[in-house]
Amino acid sequence: MSEFQLYCFAESGNAYKAALALELAKCDWQPIFVDFFKGEARTDAFKKINAMGEVPVLIHGDVKISQSGVIQNYIADLTGKFSGSTDEECREIQRWVLWDNHKLSSQAGLLRFLMNFLPADKRPEAVFPFMQGRLKAAYTVLNTHLENREWVATDNPTMADISCCGYLYYPEPFGFERTEWPNIDAWLDRISQLDGWKHPYDLMQRGLPGA
Repeated sequence: MSEFQLYCFAESGNAYKAALALELAKCDWQPIFVDFFKGEARTDAFKKINAMGEVPVLIHGDVKISQSGVIQNYIADLTGKFSGSTDEECREIQRWVLWDNHKLSSQAGLLRFLMNFLPADKRPEAVFPFMQGRLKAAYTVLNTHLENREWVATDNPTMADISCCGYLYYPEPFGFERTEWPNIDAWLDRISQLDGWKHPYDLMQRGLPGA
C-alpha cells in the first residue's frame, strides 16, 4: 500500500488540488475512487470517512484530513515543497488559497457542475450569467496580479498556484476561455511544465468517462 491514500474522483477540482500537490511533491500516493455521481459520498459508509460527505480526504497512517487547502498545507509542511521560506511568504500563500476557495474555485466548481453534470432539464440557466459575472471579477483579479510575475504568492511555485489552478484545466465549458486571460494562460502553461504535472483526468478515475 502507498504511504498516502486520497479519496477522490477526477471531475472534482478540489480533489485535483490535493492529487496534484501529492504528485508534484513526489509523494508515494494512490487514489481511491469515490463514485460521487452515483451517490457514494452521501452514504453512511463514506460519512464514516468524512462526515461532511465530500472529497478529497487524505489518509496518511493514523492521520485523516479533509478540505483541499488543509491537505495542501499538510503536504507542504511534511515535505517542505511548495511552501514559503518565511512567515510572510506562508501568510501570502494562505491568503491566496483562501481567496481561491472563496472567490474562484467555489464559483467555478458550482457553475461547471450546473452547466455540465446536471440533466439539461434541471439546469438553472437563469443564474449562469450572474455566476459568470462573479467569476469574471475573480479572473480579472488573478490575471492582473500575474501581470509582472510568474507565480501567485512568491518567486517560486507554491500551494497557492496549485490551489488557484484547480478548476482551470478542465475542458467542460463554464465561461472560462484561457485565451481571454493572457497572464492566466501563460501561468497555466508554466504550471503544466512543472516536473510531474498531470491533467486531472490523467491523475484520477473519472466518474463519468468521456463526459
